[in-house]
Amino acid sequence: MEKIKDSELILNPDGSVYHLNLKPENIANDIIFVGDQDRVESITKYFDSVEFSTHKREFKTQTGTYKGKRLTVISTGIGPDNIDIVLNELDALVNIDFTTKTVKPNLTSLNIVRVGTSGSLQADIPVDSLLMSAFAIGTDNMLRSYSLADVTNQSIEKAFVAHTNWDLSKGLPYVVSADNDLVKKFKSDTVFEGITVTAGGFYGAQGRVLRLKLNDELLNDKIDSFEFDGLKATNLEMETAAIYGLSKLLGHKALSLNAIVANRKNGTFSADPYKTIDELIRFALNKIIE
Repeated sequence: MEKIKDSELILNPDGSVYHLNLKPENIANDIIFVGDQDRVESITKYFDSVEFSTHKREFKTQTGTYKGKRLTVISTGIGPDNIDIVLNELDALVNIDFTTKTVKPNLTSLNIVRVGTSGSLQADIPVDSLLMSAFAIGTDNMLRSYSLADVTNQSIEKAFVAHTNWDLSKGLPYVVSADNDLVKKFKSDTVFEGITVTAGGFYGAQGRVLRLKLNDELLNDKIDSFEFDGLKATNLEMETAAIYGLSKLLGHKALSLNAIVANRKNGTFSADPYKTIDELIRFALNKIIE
């Protein structure tokens, strides 16, 4: 087995992986992603106990048990670039021998559930609702660094590019589905389902105007009206497509759950977003242990 170069897999002096500051024994097989560091303890406050905690840069991790099940919660920070770090290092923790720096002969598949906030693109998906991302459209280009042909839905990609008259100078969008097993596990009559659009930024990339003119002032309207096989483009956020793409490439299972705190169509924002986020947290925890 070929050894991975030290420059490619960087370890800290204590043997932990470079950015996450974690060793293999520090994480569970079931992992919850959050963007915000403060949301880690909003989840682990419900745990029976916390056995491990570490914090480096924007990456805060706590591992413990919830109703007897071992879980890890990690803050990823904002954006697809951070997801590239988090998922590659998590995979290294379970699938690379840090002593020999070689890939293990038997690979481990992690279960990853994102618990995040998002803005709805549809008038009939109101603030304070919960949404599950069946598919994610990445407009960020990060995942194009990898060979994607085996994991993307090219039919949706082509339909999205045609519908939006996408400016290909910005790169070709990619589309990846959630893990089917996790979709079935988390499906609920109280949770909306749709296509999530992942942007590489919060302002211009999501059609927000402060002082700068947009490249395509009609892009949000085009995205809002996109539909494929009965699923609409339902929400905008900044991580889901990267999570889905890297998870499939690396052999992990992933699902993104969204607390809808804004409605871009109606121009509304939740009066109590923390209550909605807490509802999503409790929903996710109880589904994970089923």
